[in-house]
Amino acid sequence: MEFEMKCNMSQMWSSDVQSGLDFEITHHPLTMRKVFNLIIAMERMKGSESTLSTEFRDENLLNFIMDSIVEEQIVFECASAPPAQVTRTGVEQQNITDEEKRSLVMDQNSMELHAVTLQGGAEHRKVFLNMSTFLHPASTIEGRTVVLGIRGQNLYLSCRKDGDSPTLHLEALEDNSLLNISSNSDMVRFLFYKKDSGVNISTLMSVAQPNWYISTAEQNNKPVEMCQETAKRYRSFNIGDIQGNVERQS
Repeated sequence: MEFEMKCNMSQMWSSDVQSGLDFEITHHPLTMRKVFNLIIAMERMKGSESTLSTEFRDENLLNFIMDSIVEEQIVFECASAPPAQVTRTGVEQQNITDEEKRSLVMDQNSMELHAVTLQGGAEHRKVFLNMSTFLHPASTIEGRTVVLGIRGQNLYLSCRKDGDSPTLHLEALEDNSLLNISSNSDMVRFLFYKKDSGVNISTLMSVAQPNWYISTAEQNNKPVEMCQETAKRYRSFNIGDIQGNVERQS
């Protein structure tokens, strides 16, 4: 019996498989893997008594070859993309008041910010912000990405979920640790989306805890906390430059 594969190449290669059975190829296989598969099939045929039968047909030979095929496995090395980095581009010194024109003051005992209507002579208690702006690699409709620090101190606002709901904190931190923030790091708790809705009117939503906003209570001298849109709290703030004083980083 002759198993023939036609090709433009005229090279010949043959081997006696059994007495009375010749296996002949009229071209050189294209790859070493194909040669290897054919050799394995021939070796198995040599050891099989069924090849001596006069009833050995083409489909028997095909079965031998298919049973002897060495499957090629291709392994793709999937490297995960590095986490996105948000990079600080500048720092702006900002004045901030809530919708009731109340200023933010810091309670030294509880280390909380309170919204307070300041009377004459108490302006020194008012908190100003160092608002660092960050360049985010992915465009977002949520607003500018910012970090909010207390001017004159190494305290920064953060939002994290310690219990059932996210809470607002003041954390001490070195300024240079916030130059670059990886999107999958725990430092994302310091990031907020500043979304403007009017001239100097903005909301501040947590990046780490979406749909949770910095807010003030309806009552005076209550802590500044995180809330959702449905809460009966003030979520909009008047945020503007302090006498136009802006510090830009090179």
